[in-house]
Amino acid sequence: MLLSRTYRPSERLKPYIRRFYVFEAELPDDFIIEDFLLAETAFVRCLLKGEWVGEVAPGEWSRPSKTLFFGSNQHPFRVRVQGSFAVAGFAIRPSAWRCLARHPHNEFVDRLIPMEKMIGINSKGMLQDVEAASDDDGKLAAMDAAIWRRIEEIGRIETDTAMAEFEKIARTNSTMPIEEAAERIGLSIRQMERRCKQHFGITPKSVMRRGRFLDLAAAIRGFSTPSEADLAQLRFFDQSHLNREFKRFAQMTPGQFKKAFTPLQTAGLKLREESKFED
Repeated sequence: MLLSRTYRPSERLKPYIRRFYVFEAELPDDFIIEDFLLAETAFVRCLLKGEWVGEVAPGEWSRPSKTLFFGSNQHPFRVRVQGSFAVAGFAIRPSAWRCLARHPHNEFVDRLIPMEKMIGINSKGMLQDVEAASDDDGKLAAMDAAIWRRIEEIGRIETDTAMAEFEKIARTNSTMPIEEAAERIGLSIRQMERRCKQHFGITPKSVMRRGRFLDLAAAIRGFSTPSEADLAQLRFFDQSHLNREFKRFAQMTPGQFKKAFTPLQTAGLKLREESKFED
C-alpha cells in the first residue's frame, strides 16, 4: 500500500542530511490513516498530494503549510492523512543543526510549523521545483539546491563532531550508559546536556531511551534481527518497565503495538534501519 524510497544525500550534503525520502500511496478518497511519528531527527516534508494534518494541540489538527518542518519527538506525534498521498522530504542530522537553524532545537521539539519559519529555506521556490520534477532524481536535486543555499546563507559549514558521534551511539548502541557515552565523545555530562538540547532538542538520557524503544520497535516490525543478548538488553528491567516505555513513546502496550496498523511510523522505522550504520 505504501511505497517508500530512501536516498543517500550528495557528497556535499552528507554531513548535514541523513536521508532523502519519497513516500507514495494510492488509496480510496475516503480512506483515512491515523498514525504517529517518533522521529529522532528534525525533518522537512513537502506535501505533493493528499490531505495531511498533524495534531498540534490536543484535539487540534492543522496543516500550516504544504512544506512542513517537524521537530524531533520525545512523545508520539499524531498525524492523519486521507486518500492517496505523495510526499518528498529529508531528515536533518542533529550534528548539523546549527548549520541550518538560528535557534536551538529544544524550542521546536514535538512541533509542526511551516518550514520557512524554522530553517528559512525558500519553501515556495523549493516546493515548485519539487512539484515540477518528473522523477525522484529531480525532486532530490531541487531539495539539495535549496538546502545548500541555506547552509551558505547561515555561514556555518562545520558540524558538531561530538554530536555526530553521539548520534551514532544512540542509533547503534542505545543501551550504553550516559557516562560512558560522554567519555567517548570527549564531553563532561554538563557539556553533553547543553549540546544535546541545542542539537537533538532533548536530554542525552531521553535520546538514548527513545533510541532503545525504536530498536525494539524495529525488531517487532521485523526490520532487524538482534541477537538474543541484544534482545535481552532491549527488553528493559521487567514487563512493567517495558509497558511504561511503550506507553511513553507509542501510547500503547507492546502487545497492542504488535497488532497496530502504523504504516507511517513503520516507514520511519524502515528508513532508520536502512541508514543506521551509515556515517
